[in-house]
Amino acid sequence: MLYPKALKAGDKIGFFSPSSPATVFAPKRFQRAKSYLESKGFKLVSGSLTGSSDNYRSGSIMERVEELNQLIRDPSVRCIMSTIGGSNSNALLPYIDYEALRNDPKIIIGYSDVTALLMGIYAQTGLVTFYGPALVASFGEFPPLVDETFNSFMDILTSESDIYSYSMPGDWTDVKHDWETQDSGKATYQNEWKFIGNGMVSGRVIGGNLNTMAGIWGSPYMPEVQRGDILLIEDSLKGIDAVERSFAHLLACGVFDKVSAVVLGKHELFDHKGTSRSPLDVLLEVLNGKEVPIFYGFDSCHTHPMLVTPLGIQARIDFDNHRFSLEGKWLSAN
Repeated sequence: MLYPKALKAGDKIGFFSPSSPATVFAPKRFQRAKSYLESKGFKLVSGSLTGSSDNYRSGSIMERVEELNQLIRDPSVRCIMSTIGGSNSNALLPYIDYEALRNDPKIIIGYSDVTALLMGIYAQTGLVTFYGPALVASFGEFPPLVDETFNSFMDILTSESDIYSYSMPGDWTDVKHDWETQDSGKATYQNEWKFIGNGMVSGRVIGGNLNTMAGIWGSPYMPEVQRGDILLIEDSLKGIDAVERSFAHLLACGVFDKVSAVVLGKHELFDHKGTSRSPLDVLLEVLNGKEVPIFYGFDSCHTHPMLVTPLGIQARIDFDNHRFSLEGKWLSAN
């Protein structure tokens, strides 16, 4: 295992666009996000594709991986954050400078399509990576939700503790606005977490965006699911038919025979296609009576606020007392 150094005020955060060109299609939100993190005392380092667009992506495969590698090789950059996800981050995996990361471990954070990079880097180096906010998508949101996301960012990435217990945000949202015309905070819903199971479960946290993992499944960039793992899965903007297919794929691969529990994040704007069924309902149907404890509704996903989850470390779910905690080291001391 490799551990990045804890983040501290004044550190440099480099940002990159491994797939979609958010710095181009959402310039107002991009500037708002930069200003927000700079106001918190961090220095932002622009990736080389900032302001660039090649239609559906920020640049060619080699241009995108060079943007990432430049930040990896810069010793002054202590955190590397994606601007957003997309669909093609997995194309970068064969060309990442993994040796540079082994020599200088740093915080790698993002979500959605960036799951491919988080899992690939962890599989290739043993470096703990972080499922968490992306610059434009997350820190371009308005208060108070962006503040809650930032608080989790600081709680996890600046602490040298080896234990942390998550608290459920009081409210959440997946309301959709035009990013370039949005001028205020979004309407929210009252939050709820569900713990389906009994007793205490401990294991290695692995996973991320389920749809993205299909693009690296069976490759050297997808860590093998081990017996006792806690599987984190979440998705966004999918229909119930696609979600059933994804869950059935995990069942067919024997994943549910190995894991000790599933953490199922909220699904942004889930399309139940007239069924009124939830992703949890779909998962329970696919499991067909197989006893797998489930923590449902976790806020480490495409919704706001977003809680940061270290990947590759030990965690614990207390199903009796409804608690989800980290119980293993995820950062090294400065």
